Amino acid sequence: MHRIVIAFLLSSLSGLAFAHGMSAEDQARILNAGLLEYMQLGATHMLSGYDHLLFLFGVVFFLTRFKDILKFITAFTVGHSITLIVATLLEISANYYLIDAVIALTVCYKAFDNLDGFKRYFQMSSPNLTWMVFAFGLIHGFGLSTRLQQLPLGTDGLVLKILSFNVGVELGQIVALSIMLVILAGWRKTASFERFSKASNIGLMLFGGLLLLMQLHGYQHTQFPDEFPLNTDDHFHIHEDMEAETSPLTNYPNKLNFDDIYSQDEVLHDDNSYQDEHSHDGEDFHSH
Repeated sequence: MHRIVIAFLLSSLSGLAFAHGMSAEDQARILNAGLLEYMQLGATHMLSGYDHLLFLFGVVFFLTRFKDILKFITAFTVGHSITLIVATLLEISANYYLIDAVIALTVCYKAFDNLDGFKRYFQMSSPNLTWMVFAFGLIHGFGLSTRLQQLPLGTDGLVLKILSFNVGVELGQIVALSIMLVILAGWRKTASFERFSKASNIGLMLFGGLLLLMQLHGYQHTQFPDEFPLNTDDHFHIHEDMEAETSPLTNYPNKLNFDDIYSQDEVLHDDNSYQDEHSHDGEDFHSH
């Protein structure tokens, strides 16, 4: 069972290869989209949001009672719904790389809390988890809002569009949580849960740290473009020049110049046209 959990974490991390922002395809599709399309987009965004999923995985990792699961997930849902709706309506935005970097820190925090880091390293109890999950929900919702604001939302029916997107986010969250809870419930029945629970949360913290570094690197690209001057076209042309310099034909001594060959042939034909016709028998005239 622990292999399934590791596979889940790796599949979540595989999303690092793709930004889970709003693609050009999403922006084009949403131009004339209805409310159902906004719901679908919200669900897809949550299910592909590896940072949100990793945080939720950390939240429910040790939860076994339904009322505890409901309490913390409700706190998270209320938190991210508030900032998603309010920030989008008021057009409050920020650099999404920075927001995602803070979200990555929430993943690290929950993994650290699961490892009893506060008691072990600070000799103190963990902060109230319900309020922390609510506060982190506000941050996650702001991240969702910055992504949603990348779309051409317009002004007609804006509130319904935002609410539909939020409903889609909740539906995606329910699907993801259902899968997580089934996996964790089955894993807890095995002896490997005790052996690998610590390693899983250490891995969760490392994943969060990796996300943090990647988002900060993306932020550097947007804020300090002069430090990353090499664009795609320049990179391509540089490689073309390198290939030309290293080509074995570059300094080949016997290059064939077909233009010269054709020009010489034309000269020969022109010279022949000026030769006088003559005859050896006085009847058949010809030229050489």
